Amino acid sequence: MASWNSVPLHVCYEVVGWLVFTLWSTSFYPQVILNYHRKSVVGLNFDFEALNLTKHTCYLIYNASLYFSSTIQKQYKDKYGHNEMIPVAANDVAFSSHAVLLTIFTIFQMAIYDRGNQKVSKIACGLLFVAWSVAAICFFIALSNHNWLWLLSILSGIQVCATVIKYLPQAVTNYKRKSTEGWSIGNILLDFSGSIGNYAQMVVQSIDQGSWVNFSGNIGKLMISLVSVFYNILFIIQHYILYQRKIVSNSETPPEVEIDKSSIYQR
Repeated sequence: MASWNSVPLHVCYEVVGWLVFTLWSTSFYPQVILNYHRKSVVGLNFDFEALNLTKHTCYLIYNASLYFSSTIQKQYKDKYGHNEMIPVAANDVAFSSHAVLLTIFTIFQMAIYDRGNQKVSKIACGLLFVAWSVAAICFFIALSNHNWLWLLSILSGIQVCATVIKYLPQAVTNYKRKSTEGWSIGNILLDFSGSIGNYAQMVVQSIDQGSWVNFSGNIGKLMISLVSVFYNILFIIQHYILYQRKIVSNSETPPEVEIDKSSIYQR
């Protein structure tokens, strides 16, 4: 059974891991609070949230399965080496559980608050159908040969694809409106910090073990952080440089009223 070689590095790993949990988990609340104060979700792209739920659900299944299942842990060690540590920590399971709950709550807000004419696009619905169909087919394949680690790799691939796609609708919505009103930059700043911390945690484990297998063994965690950093930088540029908030007089129509409420996919 693999163990830590350095106590200080182990402590550093745990501290950084729970710091990442705090940053990533807190990143959900600025949007939730903004929705509550405005009693509106106009400006928040529905495709983003729908894809986000799929992404975090796959991430939760991956983390919980690899962290709690001794069978899957054995399959991981058989593939990557019995001296390698499992690349999922308690903070990963805690974050993904929290993320699923907060995403569901945000979708609940989308149902009860003013949303204009916004709705989940047909393309997003199609993508979600394909993703879960693939997951279901792979589940039955894994059920026959008990290759659960392979199934987790499929779910990891789905969550990476969902991460790549999910940010695009919000970026395009911001571009079309030439505004980021109704959408919180706070979650992006926290998400960016958490992604950097996530890399730091993986590096600490690699240094202690003298191996970089935890990167290839948990490629999903590596890729979602990479994609998140890219989009976070884009959103920061949109918010602080391209579409700086303008003061609106009482006689002017607020930006959220001027939004083109049709889906970005529909022309």
